[in-house]
Amino acid sequence: MRIDAHQHYWKLSRGDYGWIGPEMPVLCRDYLPADLQPELQRHRIEKTIVVQAAATLAETEYLLELAECDESIAGVVGWVDMFNPSYVHAYERFAGHPKFVGFRTMLQDLTDASVILERGYLEALSFFERKGTPIDLLVKTPQLDALMEALEQVPRLHAVIDHVGKPRIAEGVQDPWRSQMAAIGAMPNIYCKLSGMVTEADHQNWKPEQLVPYIRHVLEQFGPDRVMFGSDWPVCLLAGSYTDVLHALERALPEEWTSAEREKLFGGNAAAFYRLK
Repeated sequence: MRIDAHQHYWKLSRGDYGWIGPEMPVLCRDYLPADLQPELQRHRIEKTIVVQAAATLAETEYLLELAECDESIAGVVGWVDMFNPSYVHAYERFAGHPKFVGFRTMLQDLTDASVILERGYLEALSFFERKGTPIDLLVKTPQLDALMEALEQVPRLHAVIDHVGKPRIAEGVQDPWRSQMAAIGAMPNIYCKLSGMVTEADHQNWKPEQLVPYIRHVLEQFGPDRVMFGSDWPVCLLAGSYTDVLHALERALPEEWTSAEREKLFGGNAAAFYRLK
């Protein structure tokens, strides 16, 4: 089964997408399942994982309602405030839904990433570690050191790095991202999404070959069993089409990769990570 492990839907009239404004005209409209369906059919993508795009519990409820009405949605990654003890109630609120598959914590919005080393946040990670809940980690490269320190304290956390840790692709900078991702890749329970790369490149002038060193490094460090394809649609439209994103990843894969390894990248690993039925 081919799965897009990272995409979004939103309805602006809901009012919880403050980060989307008129300065982003391509994103400043509703994006719903009917809009993505032609791309899924074109590329034989059978299922998707829809990931939260607003830091509200109400949006998570909205996405779960969409999932109930659309068979292409295999799972929903919701939001929870891990800095507030109410995360326990949020977990209990959503855990019983058949298409709830995990939470995302939005570390990229933190001005000081060291706060994730404080007791309250680590207790939240420990709670989800015990529950075995899949956790998406939205993080920028400057925050990876603090994240590594936190992950060392929850060695059985079932988590995935979104958007390859957001390296500085537009500038062609790879260090210290390379060593940071190598250290995280050595943690056996951490996966990585090959997603969100075109929007870290120059939106107007990026070329597929610029992504190759980042893709190859992730594949080397995480191996074929802990990587997933994610389109990051519709955010990717800031820099390229769904087809552009998919083809850039396909062209960057090592020639020696087998069809079985490609099937894992484009679906099998997502099904395993999110424990899809």
